[in-house]
Amino acid sequence: MKFTGSPKFSHQQRDRIGVLITNLGTPDAPDTPSLRRYLRQFLSDPRVVEVPRLLWWLILNLVILVIRPKRSAAAYKTVWTERGSPLLFHTQDQQRALQQALARDYGDDVLVEFAMRYGNPSIQQGLQSLFEQGARKLVVLPLYPQYSAATSGSTFDAIAADFTQRRWLPDFRFIAHYHDYAPYIKAVAQSIERYWQHHGKPDKLVLSYHGVPLKYLHQGDPYHCECHKTSRLIAEQLGLSKDQYVTTFQSRFGREEWLQPYTDATLKALPGQGVKNIHVVCPGFSADCLETIEEIGEENREYFIEAGGENYGYIPALNAEPEHIEALAQLVRDNLVGWQLHHDESARAARAEAVQAALKKSKSAG
Repeated sequence: MKFTGSPKFSHQQRDRIGVLITNLGTPDAPDTPSLRRYLRQFLSDPRVVEVPRLLWWLILNLVILVIRPKRSAAAYKTVWTERGSPLLFHTQDQQRALQQALARDYGDDVLVEFAMRYGNPSIQQGLQSLFEQGARKLVVLPLYPQYSAATSGSTFDAIAADFTQRRWLPDFRFIAHYHDYAPYIKAVAQSIERYWQHHGKPDKLVLSYHGVPLKYLHQGDPYHCECHKTSRLIAEQLGLSKDQYVTTFQSRFGREEWLQPYTDATLKALPGQGVKNIHVVCPGFSADCLETIEEIGEENREYFIEAGGENYGYIPALNAEPEHIEALAQLVRDNLVGWQLHHDESARAARAEAVQAALKKSKSAG
């Protein structure tokens, strides 16, 4: 078996710490072939769809990948920008800002890269880049505040699968979730308060999270509980009573029951309950993407207005806002505790000398 190495690695380079932030992923372009490639990779993940493999292969390849790519491409075209996919460029902005924030504490001892679980840049590319630059210790931060097997769990699977192919493995820490991390809660609350300063306070705040099948909850996935805890902590930070906010779940797929209440059904019902002025925020999304911009910002707005609602506001994801970057930076700092880098020039020189001696001996023996 051939293992992946680091051809650009030098035994004289100093050791560094690598930080890899990851997100779900995006197609390379808003067209049908790109969506087909992306959806095939995404929906083939057994963490995402827990259905017997043979049955799911037939459904995926004979039905879903025949019908859905064209429809999804049309949706992506509505959010695509000159910089490309919103999720991609927002994550890249987060990577750059996080690198700058950590540089203030660690200089260039800490390197930050980003990767996508599905699509490009891949997790393998992100890891390879860090290792080529001398990262000998690694922190992986999936940008999913609430843990789910379908998101954080799948990311761990991808990291582990990559590691089984590598010649050398780093010291490794994995941040599985940060749903109740105080700086993150404060960052979300500050973004809401800033929005309210310009748009006024609504009758009700809707906190919408990506849904998952209900059976995952029954099988022990903590996602549902972590979403509700996040909502409660944000509401407490904002001083909201229980009747001033509601937690809902969006983006369901297929016919089986998912976590409820559903976001779209809730928005259709609220006007009939006398709630005509609402704001929606998505605390489970670290960056704006198709599901926030199009589904929440446009599609669900229409549901609410058509049902008799009068004022609907979408509060953007945290993206690369300063308070978000500082929360992520502090989360990384917390997970670097106990790790030290020793910049021992003589040790590196001795290591390089030993390598050269070994190479010379090998050549002589040949």
